[in-house]
Amino acid sequence: MRALGIDVGGTNVKAVVVEEGRVIVREERPTLSEEGGPPAVLRRIADLAGGVGAWDSVGVALPGLFDENGRAVLLPNLYGDWAGTPVGEPLASALGAPVRLVNDGHAFALAESTLGAGRGARNVMCIVCGTGIGGGLVLDGRLHLGPRERAGEFGHHTVTEDGPECECGNRGCLELYAGSRAIARAAGRGTFRETVAAAGDGDVRAREALERAGQLVGLAIANVLIFLCPDLVVVGGGVAEAGERFLGPLRAEVEARARVAPLDRIDVVEGELGAEAGAIGAALWGAA
Repeated sequence: MRALGIDVGGTNVKAVVVEEGRVIVREERPTLSEEGGPPAVLRRIADLAGGVGAWDSVGVALPGLFDENGRAVLLPNLYGDWAGTPVGEPLASALGAPVRLVNDGHAFALAESTLGAGRGARNVMCIVCGTGIGGGLVLDGRLHLGPRERAGEFGHHTVTEDGPECECGNRGCLELYAGSRAIARAAGRGTFRETVAAAGDGDVRAREALERAGQLVGLAIANVLIFLCPDLVVVGGGVAEAGERFLGPLRAEVEARARVAPLDRIDVVEGELGAEAGAIGAALWGAA
C-alpha cells in the first residue's frame, strides 16, 4: 500500500509517499500563505499531491486545530483568515479521494513513536519545534488524542503569565518565544537559519535567543514530566536542528526543574526522522 502524507507548515508544505514503512517519494514546496490566503494554499497542496505519482490513501497534517467537519479552527502560523475555512472537503474534492486530517504534533508523535526515535517505547512524549510548537503523547503504546483531538497542544503551554497575547487568546504561550520566527526576532535576524549561522559565528544575541528558547521548552517539558513520567521524550523540528545551542539549555532546564521525576529513567533524545516526520505521520494516519 502506498500512503501519501502531506505536512502543511508555516514555511513549507512537505509530501511523502510511504510504502512498507519506507519513504519512496518526497516533494516540498513553499507554503506562501501570505500570498492568496487559504484558497491558494489549498490549491498548492492539491498540486503537490498531484505530482507524487500513484497512492492509495492520503493524510494531511495541519499546524493547529480543526473541527470534526474538517474546518479550520486555529492555524496561528498560517497567514490569512483560516477560522471556519473548509479544509478536508475541498482537498478531498480536488484529489478525488477521502482525506484524513491530523494535527501536525500528533503526526510527528505517530511517526517518531512508530518508525523513529520512540519505536519500542510504551509511553512517549513528543515535541516538534518549528515555526510553531506542537506535540503529541503516546500512552501505553497508543497515540493519545483527547476530546476533539485537542491533546498535546504543547506550544500553548504558558511559560510567562504576563507575556504577550497569543492568537489562541492566552498570554505567554511557549511558541511566542521558542518558535523559529520568534527566535529570529529575538536575535534581530530575518530568519531562523540566519540566527543559527550568526550564533555559530559568535553573535551573542543569536546565541542568547537560542539558549532562552531551549530553556523555556525545557521548562515546559519538565512540568509535563512531573505529571506523566514517560519512558522517553523526543524533540524534533527545524529548531532542534540548531543542535546543542538549543538542546543543551533544554536538557539543563529539565534537570533543574523536574527534580521529583525519575530522570535517570527518562531519556530526552532528538527525533530520527528529520523534517519529514510530520508528513510520514500524516501518511500513517491516512492509511490507518
